[in-house]
Amino acid sequence: MIVSVSHRTVYRYDAPLRLAVQSLRLTPSQFDGQKVLSWEISVEGGIRGGAFRDGAGDWIESWSVRGPTDRVEVAVTGTVDTTDLAGMVRGHRETVHPLVYLRETPATRIDTALAELAAGAARGATSLLDTCHALSNAVREAIAYRPGVTGAHTSAAESLALGEGVCQDHAHALIAAARSLDIPGRYVSGYLLADQDGKEHEAAHAWAELWVGELGWIGFDPANACCPNDLYIRIGSGFSAQDAAPIRGIASGPGAEALDVTVAVTAGQQ
Repeated sequence: MIVSVSHRTVYRYDAPLRLAVQSLRLTPSQFDGQKVLSWEISVEGGIRGGAFRDGAGDWIESWSVRGPTDRVEVAVTGTVDTTDLAGMVRGHRETVHPLVYLRETPATRIDTALAELAAGAARGATSLLDTCHALSNAVREAIAYRPGVTGAHTSAAESLALGEGVCQDHAHALIAAARSLDIPGRYVSGYLLADQDGKEHEAAHAWAELWVGELGWIGFDPANACCPNDLYIRIGSGFSAQDAAPIRGIASGPGAEALDVTVAVTAGQQ
C-alpha cells in the first residue's frame, strides 16, 4: 500500500528563545515491510547537524535553531510503500541484543497486578507466539481506550489500575507484562492510516514489539487488537515512549512553551 504522511509540529514561546537544539527520530525504518519512496524533514530557520543510525536501526538527525525566535516548526512529508508482514520486523538491521530490552523503566515497572495479568494470560498458551498474542489481548481487555484520562508520564501500572488509557499506555503495559515472563519488549512509534474496520484513527500511533525467539521481533497493537500491517509506518523504537520520542530536545530561554501538532496520513495510488 502507498501511504503518505504530513506531520507538522510547532513549538511556541511567550518570550524569545536564545537557542533550540533537537534530536529527531522521524525517518521510517528500513526493513522488508516498508520502502521509502520520498521523505523530507525540515526545521524552519534551522541548521541541520550530524545524523547517524543507532544500534536499534533508527535514523537520528540533529537540528539547531538560533534565536531570538518565538517559534520552532518541524515539518515532515513523505510517502512509503508498505507491505503486510503480520507484524514481523523482517530484514531490519540492528546490533542491540534483544535481552537489553528486559531493562526496566519508570513507565514499564512491573507491579503485582501486571504480573498477575501476564501469568493469567499465559496460562494455557501452547507456544511463545501464542503467549504474546494472549498478553496483547489481555492488555486490551484490561485497559479501555479512552483519550485524555492519562498523561505523558503515566506508568503501565497506573493505567492498568485506572483501567483506561491510550495507545502509549497499552504499549507500556504490554512491555511490562511481557518482561514479567522474561520476554523482551520495546516501544515503537509511528503512523497509522486506519484501524481494521477502515475507520479514521489517530494518525500518530504507538505499539509494542516482543521478541519471539526464532521469529524475531513481532509487533503487537493492543489498542486495535492486531499486529501491525500495511496500514502502519514504523518510525523508531526504545525502552519507553520517552526513549522512542520522535522529537527530543532542549530550548534555552525564559519563555513558557506551547505545543501544536497536526498529523495527516492518507492512502495514495498504487
